[in-house]
Amino acid sequence: MNKEIKRYTVTAALPYTNGPVHIGHLAGVYVPADVYVRYLRSRGRDVAFICGSDEHGVPITIKAKKEGITPQQVVDKYNKIIKDSFAAFGISFDNYSRTSAAVHHRTASDFFRRLYDEGKFIEETSSQYYDAVAQQFLADRYITGTCPKCGAEGAYGDQCEKCGSTLSPQELIDPKSALSGETPILKETTHWYLPLEKYEDWLREWILEGHKGDWKPNVLGQVKSWLDDGLRPRAVTRDLDWGIPVPVEGAEGKVLYVWFDAPIGYISSTKEWAEREGKDWEPYWKSDDTKLVHFIGKDNIVFHCIIFPSMLRAHGDYILPENVPANEFLNLEGNKLSTSKNWAVWLNEYLEEFPGKQDVLRYALIATAPETKDNDFTWKDFQGRNNSELVAILGNFINRALVLTQKYYGGVVPSGENLTDEDKATLEEMRSYPEKIALSIEKYRFREAAAEMMNLARLGNKYLAENEPWKVVKTDPVRTEAIMYTALQIAASLTTMCEPFVPFAAEKLAQMMNIVAPCWDEVASKEILIPTGHKIGEVSLLFEKIEDEAIDFQLQKLEKARMENIAAAKAKEPAKEIITYDDFAKMDIRVGTILTAEKVAKAKKLLKLTIDTGLDVRTVVSGIAESFSPEDVVGRRVCVLVNLAPREIRGITSNGMILMTEYPDGRLEFVAPTGDVSNGSAIS
Repeated sequence: MNKEIKRYTVTAALPYTNGPVHIGHLAGVYVPADVYVRYLRSRGRDVAFICGSDEHGVPITIKAKKEGITPQQVVDKYNKIIKDSFAAFGISFDNYSRTSAAVHHRTASDFFRRLYDEGKFIEETSSQYYDAVAQQFLADRYITGTCPKCGAEGAYGDQCEKCGSTLSPQELIDPKSALSGETPILKETTHWYLPLEKYEDWLREWILEGHKGDWKPNVLGQVKSWLDDGLRPRAVTRDLDWGIPVPVEGAEGKVLYVWFDAPIGYISSTKEWAEREGKDWEPYWKSDDTKLVHFIGKDNIVFHCIIFPSMLRAHGDYILPENVPANEFLNLEGNKLSTSKNWAVWLNEYLEEFPGKQDVLRYALIATAPETKDNDFTWKDFQGRNNSELVAILGNFINRALVLTQKYYGGVVPSGENLTDEDKATLEEMRSYPEKIALSIEKYRFREAAAEMMNLARLGNKYLAENEPWKVVKTDPVRTEAIMYTALQIAASLTTMCEPFVPFAAEKLAQMMNIVAPCWDEVASKEILIPTGHKIGEVSLLFEKIEDEAIDFQLQKLEKARMENIAAAKAKEPAKEIITYDDFAKMDIRVGTILTAEKVAKAKKLLKLTIDTGLDVRTVVSGIAESFSPEDVVGRRVCVLVNLAPREIRGITSNGMILMTEYPDGRLEFVAPTGDVSNGSAIS
């Protein structure tokens, strides 16, 4: 991009207020956006960092119904949790608004009305499901039925969560209303649509040609896929009682579709910020010398690269994004993050359980950021990043440099008059890091940028290790002064270079060094960052080790969630088809005792059992080897189905089946008689 940039508008995807924020949101959107913005500010750029809560849409009403409260109470609850968590975590928004705010309602209504008045929408009447009992049209998520693709029950009107297929409500088999449980009827309703197909050629030229060299391949690939499939009109209104009322006559009971109103939230949030700060909001959205950047996750690519730009193009007054650096998904301990299954690390809980360790999570998420492909967060890696990098590299260098300065010079920066060529070369190398880190950040390679920052700390450690001031001080005090002076310049540079990644540590480091962190360009060009004679402050550890107990606690939380999910899944298993008493009476179940047991060769799950049934001694092959060893079961009393037809299993004839029960975690236990019951006693 050749034009001069005077200001930056940086947006982070509006979090949906039906639950707290978790590490997937942080890694995908908020941490990289914050790194980028902090870097820009250090370069002295004019930046508006904009976000807010997305508070409309069907999931909010579903959450309200489930919790027995109003939609407004839902969004108020989670808006506070999310906003407070972001602030405590150090996400440095210039403004965090909400789409239920009056300024947003006005902005979104005016935006719709402009397009409506200019004939940019098309109006269509179609048949949609209607609940005659509840007397309302049903949004996709309020319709359930059998999936036509995989046959799973409980599929929603927009998606089957079992097979992942995208559906439409009328594809469902035996649809039911989630409100009343009744079968809905089809009823005509009128809505307005944005004809996206009209923008296909323009989108192809603007994105696939104009940005093919600077946008991420995953973004370009998804955009191309949508365009190649052909765009179709998309509804901008829907029948719902929660949202922004459609501002035209004859639209009673209709609201703006959440996908339409939510991105306008960036504009309304900017207005809110500008009014508070006494600024003019329009240059941040309407001036060609502004760079607009959207930080999002890959599930929002279509909205920010196709739909929202088409809206802005249709309106005509707004600039378009210069980049949309979408990340892929972050997994947790090898499995997909799932809010419904509580398979997540919630930010508000992390802040309570790891007080003062915001930077550790930030750094770990940057280091494992899913920038080009899905990546995995593990608690062991989190611990390793802290102990082996933040503590052992960055923290170790800072501690040695500052503690030795206190020890040798009472905290006063020594003379830098007698620098050797090695010292000067080290300082010159130090001055190369701002450009290295900046290049990575401006290409949205935040993992690479954080690694370069850590390399700067490695440079300091290497310099001290090779020059050994703790030894030299005994024989050459002048040389020691030069060594410590050089080390302190590197430490001062780190107050700036680490700030985008670990801002709390950067602030603490600046306090310990008793300086105002230099700006980015000063680190790259200034000969002296901390002068001779300057007195540093009190020194303390920048980072502390995280012990195994803290990690074990987190792993136990996840294991508990896993067990609860297994139990819930089993509880949802449908009952088997009804049988008659005569069917049940055919089963002959007897008390028996296991006499011998051995593993079946090349079979992980099977044990070969010899059982005294009271009627005879027989062989039974049972799939219990993952829960019991042969020694565990010899002598155990069991219940045996003795009139089951013989079956050949791994070359062994099995005559019967023992009764077992299964715990939520998959462990098995015998269904066994109690008291003094003899072998052969019948179970009825």
